[in-house]
Amino acid sequence: QVQLVESGGGSVETGGSLRLSCVASGITFNKNAMGWYRQAPGKQRESVATITAEGRVDYAHSVKGRFTISKDNAKSTVYLQMNNLTPEDTAVYYCNAPRGRIKDATNFVSAWGQGTQVTVSS
Repeated sequence: QVQLVESGGGSVETGGSLRLSCVASGITFNKNAMGWYRQAPGKQRESVATITAEGRVDYAHSVKGRFTISKDNAKSTVYLQMNNLTPEDTAVYYCNAPRGRIKDATNFVSAWGQGTQVTVSS
């Protein structure tokens, strides 16, 4: 059974930073792409950043230069370092492993978990 546990969210002011973590179990972590996704109130869930099994990264245009995705295969953990946060980054952040297509993925190895809330105040 795949389990993805996100943590690290919180409330910060504009310009602040947060580091999210997601521990995965039940998958062969080092053979899977991983991604961070977010859903703001009233909006659809969107991809924020992805990292392939080989370590290639991709970012949404809105977060390029501010967010960094990384992973530690030994810990089966994927991270999202978020800097220079703005109120537009306020959302629930989720991690998941895209199945098949990574960019604009629609299939994932796990159901969505509870995520971690990020709130950025102005």
